Amino acid sequence: MQPTELTIDRPVESALPAPTVRLARQSRAIRSLLIRLGSWEYWPFSIVYLPVFGYWLYLSLKARSLFFFSAANPSIESGGLLGESKIDILDRISGEFKPKTLFVAVADALHTVWTQMDEGGITFPIIAKPDAGERGWGVEKIEHWEGLVNYAQQSPVDFLIQEYVDYPLELGVFYYRMPGETRGTISSIVQKEFLSVTGNGHDSIDALIRQNDRALLQLDALTAKFGDRLHRIPAPGEPVLLMPIGNHSRGTTFLNANPLITPDLERLFDRISRPIDGFYYGRYDLRCRSLADLRAGRHIRILELNGAGAEPAHIYQPGFSIWTAWGVLLNHWRVLYEISRENHRRGIAYMTFAEARTIYRRIQTTKTKPN
Repeated sequence: MQPTELTIDRPVESALPAPTVRLARQSRAIRSLLIRLGSWEYWPFSIVYLPVFGYWLYLSLKARSLFFFSAANPSIESGGLLGESKIDILDRISGEFKPKTLFVAVADALHTVWTQMDEGGITFPIIAKPDAGERGWGVEKIEHWEGLVNYAQQSPVDFLIQEYVDYPLELGVFYYRMPGETRGTISSIVQKEFLSVTGNGHDSIDALIRQNDRALLQLDALTAKFGDRLHRIPAPGEPVLLMPIGNHSRGTTFLNANPLITPDLERLFDRISRPIDGFYYGRYDLRCRSLADLRAGRHIRILELNGAGAEPAHIYQPGFSIWTAWGVLLNHWRVLYEISRENHRRGIAYMTFAEARTIYRRIQTTKTKPN
């Protein structure tokens, strides 16, 4: 059965007495805290990455540059760790493997956007996302023109419009290759399971969300987005898709799909990656129709290619050991260092402090820019 996808509705106010509402919120807050404490995948980035930060300092001393990673992917700004443009990277990928995508500058008039969508054959629904963004910030599925107008008016940054790829499988494939070599390595594959609940015939969607730990953490966002749609009672066995965006911050479950790695799959990603000049390290986020199609290299759509800032996201599999995860992260930073050093030896300069400061200030300025 195909999952039912909620459409946006206006939120409604609770009819419960105020003291009851406060008590329920306090109870949910405590339960949410316990969920986050009990599973490291919900821990703050700064805590999870504390050992990586120390290792980065060590590697920086060896490389004599805090920004050695910028040389990993010479064709991508900062190597893909900070402020890089998604459209600049997508433009380097063969059209065979990517969805139709349109760049929209903040200053663009909306009537020109409509014309460009029409000329490019992009129809609703679409995905809109910042051209420079990370961890799901600002990514939305939009169903109609009014929604796009609203998104454009609220966006403080340049953004992309991408045709919605409804293929059922979404994966993140981490690939790296040493400069000068023709064969690369797939070190991680994550399979993404979108946030959803399954009806039982008597509980509302809201109640089903509250019974699901992962969904409960998204309740405020879901309530703000869907309102009284959450009061509907789905039929027994009916799957209800809550979030069509494959980001961990949106409640997506990340599953370890490393058993899918084969020499043939690595050869496929060699074929995809070699024509991308100046790319050696990163993660492809893609959708495909089936695993058989993935192995055959057909019906694949690359939604994004992330560089030095990419994670081997299979580590977020529920129950994955934090100690093993740290080992995986440190190993990938070692590879990042080795690729960067080799490119530096071949004449690629490291990003300077002044360049890094310029990028950081640009990011801060655009994110706080008034509408």
